[in-house]
Amino acid sequence: MIFDLELNTVGKVYDNGTPAVIDFNLSVSKGEFIAFLGPSGCGKTTTLRMIAGFETISSGEMLIKGKRMNDIRPEHRPTSMIFQSYALFPHMTVRRNVGYGLDVKGMAKAERDAKVDRILATLGLEDIAEKKPDRLSGGQRQRIALARGLVVEPDILLLDEPLGALDANLRKAIQNELKLLQKTLGVTFVFVTHAQSEALALSDRIVVMNQGKVEQISPPHQLYTRPNTAFVAQFIGNNTIFQGEVDGASDDRTLVSTPLGQLSGRPNGTLARKSRVNVVIPAEAIEVHPAALVSRDQIAHTVGGNVVGASVSRFDVVGHVSHLTAALADGRTVSLEAHVDKYQPDAFPVGADILLSWQPGEATVIPA
Repeated sequence: MIFDLELNTVGKVYDNGTPAVIDFNLSVSKGEFIAFLGPSGCGKTTTLRMIAGFETISSGEMLIKGKRMNDIRPEHRPTSMIFQSYALFPHMTVRRNVGYGLDVKGMAKAERDAKVDRILATLGLEDIAEKKPDRLSGGQRQRIALARGLVVEPDILLLDEPLGALDANLRKAIQNELKLLQKTLGVTFVFVTHAQSEALALSDRIVVMNQGKVEQISPPHQLYTRPNTAFVAQFIGNNTIFQGEVDGASDDRTLVSTPLGQLSGRPNGTLARKSRVNVVIPAEAIEVHPAALVSRDQIAHTVGGNVVGASVSRFDVVGHVSHLTAALADGRTVSLEAHVDKYQPDAFPVGADILLSWQPGEATVIPA
């Protein structure tokens, strides 16, 4: 099978010997939307720039549609790159900005104009085609940058935090347009972002990076609910993590001994008895019960174990959402939220004893 993009043990080492990317492996099918996600300095933008040809590859091999690209100059690669700054020419009209890449390729005027007209119509830019970018809004400039990247019909569109300069409401609107546009055109997108919500909402698969290495590559739901490593569990979502050691197994569950009692969850991989592990529970999976109204044994019988005692250290209502902070016996806190109809202030006063529970199938047990 020929992939749109393949990275085979790709690495980048700077001249001073600092490794920026280490043994990066990825295969991307045509029409996939891939997001690179991770903290600042993790190597995600460096990887994107290696794909574009703006950074040299120190080791490994990169292929686009089966052709080796390591030594191919950026302008000769079947890629387009969109930057956070948009990099539009202020002295050119929208039409000329969009058609610039076709001019560089030496395309005939009639063909160029037809392509520009089509992409302007697709992105709703016809009415501003003769205006200059500095007179337009951030959302309009973002669409111009997309049009300029797409008009050259790249095999892969590379996007380096392209929504970072937009305000929250406009960012959300452009996210929706971007996803719809990508599916309509069927172009492969590789997208760098540090915003989890953006990656989870837009991508078909997410590559989580940390210190130059790939931690996990998974579809958004799997990444969110079944982290493979401690870093991913801490970085993605709002997870509660209990440390312990493997006690044994029961059915498809791993039993874990922790300072707060025996807990269980679905194992991620093979876990040896007595090995150190983390039990990872998404905040959405945790239920809160007033300790005065129900016993630990009753809850344990209902959910199949996984009950931890706590107390309410804070309770706030913001609009229709209740925010409850639970203090555990080991001094840590757990932040939970739900609709105000579910968690009401009168039922969970500050200082009250509570019980936290979750289904074993909602928890993931991973190596510590």
